[in-house]
Amino acid sequence: MVQNFVSTAEMSRDEWLEARRSGIGGSDAAVILGFNKRKSPFQLYLDKTGGPLEETDNEFIYWGNVLEDVVAKEFQARTGKRVRRMNKMLRHPEYDFMTANLDRVIVGEKAFLECKTTSAYKVGEWDGEDIPAAYLCQVQHYMAVTGFEKAYIAVLIGGNKYVWKEIKRDQELIDIMIDREKDFWENHVLAEIPPEIDGSDAAVEFISHRYKENPGEVVMLDSEKEKIIEALDNVKAEIKALKELENKYTNQLKMSLETASEGLTEHYKLTYKTINQTRLDSKKIKEELPNIFAKYSNTSSYRKFGYKKVN
Repeated sequence: MVQNFVSTAEMSRDEWLEARRSGIGGSDAAVILGFNKRKSPFQLYLDKTGGPLEETDNEFIYWGNVLEDVVAKEFQARTGKRVRRMNKMLRHPEYDFMTANLDRVIVGEKAFLECKTTSAYKVGEWDGEDIPAAYLCQVQHYMAVTGFEKAYIAVLIGGNKYVWKEIKRDQELIDIMIDREKDFWENHVLAEIPPEIDGSDAAVEFISHRYKENPGEVVMLDSEKEKIIEALDNVKAEIKALKELENKYTNQLKMSLETASEGLTEHYKLTYKTINQTRLDSKKIKEELPNIFAKYSNTSSYRKFGYKKVN
């Protein structure tokens, strides 16, 4: 299998992130299949259609990049295999929206190495033959693009535990992924039709920006929207009940501390300390120094959402 490719050797990180918008990469595949807990298909849609680029100063990303070479060198030491960089963004020869950025390729094999770092809290996800589903999707996506029959993944866990595993090509999973990715790319990204809205910050920002105008007209909504309102009512009632329960438990613990600033149990440490805050009294400034208040005030507008039962 021969792929089209774009050289990434001289790209800055921002240029690389911009290039990723031209297709679906390995980490995107996990989002589309629902295995990424930190990102939704709606957020991915915004990424691919002109949303803000990923932050480049993220510490997790930075150290992941720094330690990639360490993980790759250790893989060579433990396996006796040789690896080399491939500074290319590959494209599937048939489905050109599918892209791959391989960490390393294995010299003398039709295989590649994916390098990872993770926290000690994630060690259980790597027990035995286990591999986190998001990473499995990423690796199988890369095998789909390259045509390779196997891959290796190596991970440094908590800075002091090293694991590497071989992964065989799973054509059944690849076929499912291709269908789902094709649907997402053609019926959402290219068609400019977002997938189902979610509760992410990206979705909130998108709606606030896109529908910021408020000419004042009234529209009629269908019965499905009434079901959503009823569901929202139920959620709010649950939140209220949980908030009251939270307050109850918090108050019981405060009462147990009385005037103490700290309390200890076998597994927990409680704190109940006095915090001093200094804030400007805007009401008083407005009354006594109206010119100063006017000079340093600004007016912003936003749309407030609400609902009530009318019949």
